Amino acid sequence: MKKSLVIACCFIIFLGCNLDDGTEGVAPPNFDVLGLWDLTEVNVNPPQDLNEDGTASTNLLNELDCLSGELLINGDLQWSLDQTELLITVITNDQFGILCNGTNSSVGLWFSDENEVTFEDNPLFSSLQIENNQLVFNSGEDLPGIQSFVYVLRQ
Repeated sequence: MKKSLVIACCFIIFLGCNLDDGTEGVAPPNFDVLGLWDLTEVNVNPPQDLNEDGTASTNLLNELDCLSGELLINGDLQWSLDQTELLITVITNDQFGILCNGTNSSVGLWFSDENEVTFEDNPLFSSLQIENNQLVFNSGEDLPGIQSFVYVLRQ
């Protein structure tokens, strides 16, 4: 009888305790974004023929062999980015000089929900949209700006 009473009291106390303190909790991060992401597109407008092969492209990775980037998103909520910096100068008539200018290396903290990954202390972008298994930064700027950066998870 005593044992039943103790169990009943514990059960009532357990049911009476509300774990919700009235404030909304923070949703856990979207860990689907973990891994090493490769830069696959650096899109510009208007298209450029930087390698002088007779074909202008909107994706600078088709034009510059020196252009690359890797974004690592770790499970400890840290990220690191190593990406080629670009030096863009206006020439004339929608033509631009675009050169690789060293590497930008950055680190910081990240958080993600179902639609977006945000990055603390990233000089290139503060967030990337999650679109069709890609991470995308859309600035929409014409040259001398960049339209978008696109990253794909390395398999």
